[in-house]
Amino acid sequence: MQTQTVITIPSVEQAKPEEEWGKWIVRETYKALKTRDVETIHRLLAADIEWSFHGPPSHQHMMRVLTGSVTDLSVSSPPFVFNPESVSSIGGFVIVEGQDKLRDVCWVHVWTVGRNGVITQVREYFNTSLTIVRLEEIKGGRLNNNLYRRGCLELWRSKLAGYGWSIPEIILAI
Repeated sequence: MQTQTVITIPSVEQAKPEEEWGKWIVRETYKALKTRDVETIHRLLAADIEWSFHGPPSHQHMMRVLTGSVTDLSVSSPPFVFNPESVSSIGGFVIVEGQDKLRDVCWVHVWTVGRNGVITQVREYFNTSLTIVRLEEIKGGRLNNNLYRRGCLELWRSKLAGYGWSIPEIILAI
C-alpha cells in the first residue's frame, strides 16, 4: 500500500530566509521519494522541470520519477534509495550529497527552487566529484582596454567522492 504524505507548504514570508525555504522544499522531496509518494513529488516539481545527468547510464534513477516513466514507485524493482548525508544552499541552489547503503555509489543533486516553492531544475551527478565555483572579476585585474582577469571563488566541494576511487571531476560555475 502506498503511503501518501500531506505537506502544508508555508508561505514564502513564513519561510525566510530563502536558502532555508529551498532546503525545506528539497528535504520534503526526499521524504516523498523515500515513501514513494509520487503525487507529492509531482506537486513539488515543475511540470517542465529541467534535468541533467552526469554519470553511468545505469544510475539514472531520478529520471524515471521525473519523466513519469515510473508512475507507481511501490512496484519499481528494486528502487534506488536516496539517503542525503548533507544539505547545503547557495543562493537559489540547494546542494544535496549522499551515498547508497553499501557506499558503492556517491551522488550529488543541485536543485533550483523557485520563489513559489516549486523545483524547476535538478542537476544530477553520480560517481562524480563536483566543485561549485563563482566566477568573479579580480579587482585591479585589467589586462588591456577590453579584457578583465577573472578568478574562481570555490563555494562548495564534494566530500563523499574520491576515497581512493578514480572518478571524473566536474566544475559547475554559477
